[in-house]
Amino acid sequence: MNGKRSRAEWLRRYASFVVILFIIAFGTSLSIRANLGSSPISAPPYILSLIPGMNLTMGQLTICMHVFFITLQLLLLRKNFEARQYTQILVSFLFGFYTDLTMWMTGFLQIPFDLNPLIGYPLRFIELLIGGAVLAFGIACEVRCDSLMLAGEGLPLAISKFLKKDFGKVKICSDTSLVLIGTIFMFIYFGRWSWEMVGVGTLVSMFYVGFMVRVFAPHIGWLDRIFIPRAERQAAAAAGADQWSGNRIVTIARTYGSGGNAVGEAVARHLGCPCYNRQIIDQTAREMGYSTEFVAENEQNLSSGRLWEMIFTDSGIPASMNPSKEDAIYVSQSRTIRELAHKSPCVIIGRLANWILRDDPHVLRVFVTSSRDYAVRQIAEKLHLSTDEAARKVDRVNTGRANHCRHYTGKSWTDITGYDLVINTERTGIDGAVDMILRAAREVK
Repeated sequence: MNGKRSRAEWLRRYASFVVILFIIAFGTSLSIRANLGSSPISAPPYILSLIPGMNLTMGQLTICMHVFFITLQLLLLRKNFEARQYTQILVSFLFGFYTDLTMWMTGFLQIPFDLNPLIGYPLRFIELLIGGAVLAFGIACEVRCDSLMLAGEGLPLAISKFLKKDFGKVKICSDTSLVLIGTIFMFIYFGRWSWEMVGVGTLVSMFYVGFMVRVFAPHIGWLDRIFIPRAERQAAAAAGADQWSGNRIVTIARTYGSGGNAVGEAVARHLGCPCYNRQIIDQTAREMGYSTEFVAENEQNLSSGRLWEMIFTDSGIPASMNPSKEDAIYVSQSRTIRELAHKSPCVIIGRLANWILRDDPHVLRVFVTSSRDYAVRQIAEKLHLSTDEAARKVDRVNTGRANHCRHYTGKSWTDITGYDLVINTERTGIDGAVDMILRAAREVK
């Protein structure tokens, strides 16, 4: 566990998790009542609970499934299974109880499948979307709570560690497998396809919930007031006022081909301070045991397909346990950037340094850009590429940087509110851009 958290904070987080778990169960049950199919992870226990003569409730079947998941984690991880993950057993029993409770509470909201389609289907979709939103809110709170997790997330996390595969891809495969297992149960025990068991709602839940988690996540910072005791928050705030070293830092975000690297290096020479760009890649590689090529390929380089995969993946694991290589690189680089800012005055190019150091009053945040045509000409000349090849490279790199920014900050890379100075090098030239930054840097105290 995080040693920086006090006993009082851990108790608050555990108590909050008990409430959050109820929210997750309520959202799951409300989605089921829409009669369009259950969420993927609920499909097997829900379908089995509908078998005539079944003596176990959906909650009890959910407990059995989760205990099975925990057993698989033990078999996969063995000695690497963390002791605190045994709490998943208690969590499973509590979640099973909440499942039965919320299924009872939402019983009157069950929408009959034989209702007039003109009325029934709109009502079902509304209830499905509301239930999915409640579930997503609960998952976002679970991630923010960063204490415990359900076995439904623990198993794909264990599989991703065992196979050394990306968690997001494993989670998608896990959800798909659970739907497939539920479908097999449906045909075995009911002999037909039933849209009430596996239907449109199941498909919507696979993607809609993950998307809504991303919508809620940036807006629940207020939960820290519940998780962290007031005295500790006040002490942290007082320490935060003095946490910055007072070093003058210039951060330079730049569109590809605009000359931002050259601008940053020239500014550093004039200020007589270090310029950090490629060095951050080298430092990250050393700390993480990756090759510099691997870090260079995976930092600031989220393809649109990978971004959408991360957005729609219903990831309910706490942030401290996330094994994503992109997240690990971002965390490592963030730590390095803060250390560099404390060490001495410097210029830092790219890597969301403007966002990472956003609370430091001694930072000048610059965005260097140009028109696409200008950038294409510069890249074509510099790398000896055809115009078409250069254009594709410019678009690919800029898309990767924009996606990287969107994923980790929730903001647009080109949003000028994130910068103190925006410069178009096509208009000013490299020297003109350097002069503007130097004049602005003198005003930074």
